[in-house]
Amino acid sequence: MTASTAAAVAARRQQTQDKLVQVEKAIGQLRRERGRMTVRAIAGRAGVSATFLYENTDARTLVKAAVADSRSRHDRLGQEQHDRIEASWRERALNAEAALTRTQKEVFAQRQRIGELMGQLRDFDQMVPGDSVQQLTTENTTLKHRVHQLTQEHRKFQERLEGARSNLRFAEKRIANLEAQLLERD
Repeated sequence: MTASTAAAVAARRQQTQDKLVQVEKAIGQLRRERGRMTVRAIAGRAGVSATFLYENTDARTLVKAAVADSRSRHDRLGQEQHDRIEASWRERALNAEAALTRTQKEVFAQRQRIGELMGQLRDFDQMVPGDSVQQLTTENTTLKHRVHQLTQEHRKFQERLEGARSNLRFAEKRIANLEAQLLERD
C-alpha cells in the first residue's frame, strides 16, 4: 500500500468514526427529547445517509439497540399509562359499589319506615269508629264547599274593586277636563 492509499484509508476510517460519533449524539438527543427512534430520524439528526446506517455494521448495531430500547421504553410507558387508567377505573368501580351498598341500605330503611307507617294507618282505621270516619268525611266536604263559596265571593269583590278603580280614573279625567275648561274661561 502506498502512502497516499494509506492516507486515504485512514481518512475514510476517521470519517466513518466521526459519523459514528454523530449517530451516537443523535441517538442521545432523540432519547432526551423522547423523539421517535427510526432509521430516518437518526440519519436526519446525525447528518448521515440511511444507507450508511444500514451498511455500516457498527452504525447498524447502534441503531438496532436504540430502536429496541425505545420500543421497550415505549412499551413500559404504555403499560404505566394503562395501569394508571385501570387504577382509575378500579377506583371508580369501588366507589360505585360503595354508593350502591349505601343506596340499598337506604332503600331498605325507607321500606321499613313505609311498612311502619302503613301499620299505623291500619291501626288508626281500626281505632276510629265508623261513625267518626263518616262525620270527618262530611265535615271535610262542608269545609270544601265553604272554601269554594269564599273563593267565588273573593272573585266578585275583586271585580267590583276593578270597576270602582276604573270609575275613579274616569272621574279624575272628567274633573281634570272640567278644571281645564274653567281655567280657559277665566
